[in-house]
Amino acid sequence: MEDDWKPLLTSERAGESYTDRGVMDSLDPKSKRPFHVEPRNIVEDASERVSAEASVMSSRVQYYSRLTGSSDRLLVPPDHVIPAPEEIYIYSPLGTAFKVQGGDGTAKNPSIVTIFAIWNTMMGTAILSMPWSIKQAGFTLGIIILISMGLLTLYCCYRVLKSPKSIPYTDTSDWEFPDVSMVVYWVLMSNFLFNTGRFIYNYVHNVSMSDSEYGTNGTDRVLCPFPNADPERNYSSASFSLNDNSTGQDLFDRWWSKTNTVPFYLILLLFPLLNFRSASFFARFTFLGTISVIYLIFLVTLKAIRLGFHLEFHWFDSTKFFVPEFRLLFPQLTGVLTLAFFIHNCIITLMKSNKHQENNVRDLSVAYLLVGLTYLYVGVLIFASFPSPPLSKDCIEPNFLDNFPSSDILVFVARACLLFQMTTVYPLLGYLVRVQMMGQIFGKHYPSFFHVFVLNIIIVGAGVLMAKFYPNIGSIIRYSGALCGLALVFVFPSVIHMISLRRAGELRWPSALFHSFLILLGVANLLGQFFM
Repeated sequence: MEDDWKPLLTSERAGESYTDRGVMDSLDPKSKRPFHVEPRNIVEDASERVSAEASVMSSRVQYYSRLTGSSDRLLVPPDHVIPAPEEIYIYSPLGTAFKVQGGDGTAKNPSIVTIFAIWNTMMGTAILSMPWSIKQAGFTLGIIILISMGLLTLYCCYRVLKSPKSIPYTDTSDWEFPDVSMVVYWVLMSNFLFNTGRFIYNYVHNVSMSDSEYGTNGTDRVLCPFPNADPERNYSSASFSLNDNSTGQDLFDRWWSKTNTVPFYLILLLFPLLNFRSASFFARFTFLGTISVIYLIFLVTLKAIRLGFHLEFHWFDSTKFFVPEFRLLFPQLTGVLTLAFFIHNCIITLMKSNKHQENNVRDLSVAYLLVGLTYLYVGVLIFASFPSPPLSKDCIEPNFLDNFPSSDILVFVARACLLFQMTTVYPLLGYLVRVQMMGQIFGKHYPSFFHVFVLNIIIVGAGVLMAKFYPNIGSIIRYSGALCGLALVFVFPSVIHMISLRRAGELRWPSALFHSFLILLGVANLLGQFFM
């Protein structure tokens, strides 16, 4: 009787047994394949009966299972013939088939949750550079480019979303790419930590910086950190108001420098967090990103109400206080927007949790609309309300928070919130980079502490060097956005779509011409960062 339970075919070859060799295979969830009933074999009636052909196939599968052991992969169906979880039916010996609902075992979200998840994920550091980017392109041209780039990146993201079905013989579920924001985050955290520390020091020691920075007067001061030398402008004297001598101030400035010391202080805080084996603890604080963006919108609205609008339209010629509506520096805006609208590396994963998969395209479009409106709202309000005169629109900084003094309480709260939020997100980004790089190179997410330690040194070193020698957040965003976008936004989605159409024999010259044009736009976007 015991022999009846043994497989008819043994897997021993030249002294090697599959029982010993396949211990790990038996733990593979793919080693035990379900019986798949193709949809064409489902008889459409209330009982979901299967056809006779499907019943015969089920008998064959049971017969093959008796020929070999469960750990033997000799007769296991290959990966590419196994359907997606939502296409799997459970076959009953009684002749019925029941479709598996939510076969991936994960909770499904309604459309509104999916939309705001995309919005929250896409809302990043680029929102701080949006007013500066619009200024670089010109007010009118900037609005036109922002809308156009939103539509282009939406279409490319749509092509990414459809890519798993376009290439049925390739597993695209793990098409994730390292985040390019870690260097940007380090520069911004250095900036926020510097201004937060200065606010606390000035408050404790009763230091007034109102006469040491060039800008407007009043309760809502706006600064021009790097004004052009102009004898006609009324520059304030660079003097401090202190209760005692300036020895303490000089010592503080020496040890609390935005580029020389603060980027290194961050190492003490963030480097130990990067070495955690799991980043699940920091994932609990992702909601802070939404709170920070909402507070920024509130801050921008309040500043615009208090400052009012200051606009003059000069189409091609610049004036003393205003920039032209159309400027040749517009590629800097396209580079920033490529990163601002970038979610192409994780859109497939985000959309898998959508409850109604048939609404994926609609939900993606609504999310892009909300993101575009948010960027447009912040960029236009800050640009329009920037007080010109007496300040020039060219004074708008790549991080618009730098146009407000460190003594501004509302801006201090914004910087403190963003600093804490980025401190919790940075280990998550490091974890993603570690998982993707270590998984590709060593096949393990955490091969050893030494490997992770070396990787983290490289990541942190890149951020420290950038924060010290090139802390221009706008340029970092536009260069990284254009470089990353060339491959992941323009080239890969277009090429994959054309290959899938060519395989199906449906590629026509209008489609080939349009998608080739998208690739050329990506190349021009990258080259424009170096020549404009």
